[in-house]
Amino acid sequence: MRAIGRWSLVALVVNSVIGSGVFGLPSVVAGLLGRASMLAVVLAGAAIAIVIACFAEVASQFTATGGAYLYVRAAFGRLLGIQVGWLAWLVRMTACAANANLFVTYLGEFWRGALQPLPRLAILTLLIGILAAINYRGVRVGTHVSNFFTVAKLLPLGLVCMVGAVYLIAHGAVPVEKISADAHAWSHALVLLVFAYGGFETALMPMGEAKDPRRDAAFGLFASLAICTVIYVLIQWVVVGLLTDPGHSARPLADVARIVMGRSGAALVAVGALISVYGYLSANILAIPRMTFALAERGDFPSLFGAVHPKFRTPHFSILIFALLVWVLSLFGSFAGNATLSAVGRLSYYGLVCAALPVLRRTQPTASAFRLPGGMVFAVLGVLLCFGLLIRTDLSNSLVLGATVTVAFLNWLLVRKRAPS
Repeated sequence: MRAIGRWSLVALVVNSVIGSGVFGLPSVVAGLLGRASMLAVVLAGAAIAIVIACFAEVASQFTATGGAYLYVRAAFGRLLGIQVGWLAWLVRMTACAANANLFVTYLGEFWRGALQPLPRLAILTLLIGILAAINYRGVRVGTHVSNFFTVAKLLPLGLVCMVGAVYLIAHGAVPVEKISADAHAWSHALVLLVFAYGGFETALMPMGEAKDPRRDAAFGLFASLAICTVIYVLIQWVVVGLLTDPGHSARPLADVARIVMGRSGAALVAVGALISVYGYLSANILAIPRMTFALAERGDFPSLFGAVHPKFRTPHFSILIFALLVWVLSLFGSFAGNATLSAVGRLSYYGLVCAALPVLRRTQPTASAFRLPGGMVFAVLGVLLCFGLLIRTDLSNSLVLGATVTVAFLNWLLVRKRAPS
């Protein structure tokens, strides 16, 4: 059933990009660059726009489920396609588990007992289990849930941006100590911000259930990028304009809300953080199981992952396994290291999708519903950008990444003689 319309796709992309990071990252970037961090937010948006532009053309050539895995497989063959599938699965599982842990942490602001082992177990089980059950029953319900959380998370963010901007215009910016940022600080900040804009590829995975995927993919990507960029720029502006020491604020948006709206405003932002994290999880539990379904459907993964529920017509086994693994990782893992691991994996397949653009233009010249002007230049810039950021990334989690690549290679050895579909 094709139930994801054009604006639902926009909502799904926004939901996949704006997670918990927006509630903490502004202070980190401000600590590195000071008020110049506003420029960094714009530059990072421009950089990720290059990658998104490549994704827009490539995605418009396909109507099936799979996302980056499908694109790379079509361009470079089964081996690299399977590698991207495993990397994407790893990236999204660890990111979802980290967000689930952050949900419990934010909830601890209202109920300290949430951080105790038994309540934490119960919260995580309900948190992930409810979303798994919703998506198990059908993509239409899952899409409506994603739409709801997108609106619900944007309301408190929009309110803080609007009230903060009015307050800032009326009272002026507070004096802060000027930061002399060097090249290392700028590169570090840009890497963090490009990662903040990431996650859009998740929304492209369930395109087999979109109403008009070839035409809507480009619109959904560019519209959501514009929305996210405006939100990020406004947030950074009010944070560096209203906080006297934004670099040392653990909860910068809550601190801004406390200044302009009092304690109730800070509580509203905390609730917004909870909604944002839950919305992020809802988008991923909707989208990611469709990727493992696509792998199985093409003979690149165990066939059980391609099972479709006889009544609800959903990839129920893929949904349950993904939810179970996220639950386990959230229980026994921590947030530390997940950002780096997700970043390295993500940059790897971003670069491959950019490189796929000229290949697919040659092999599928009439397939594209969106043709990117200057596409070859964008493809080269996208590959160079991803490689440049990749070599600046801390590879402390290279063992996990290496293990994932090895497992994917073994997976390929097992299925390489199986006839692909």
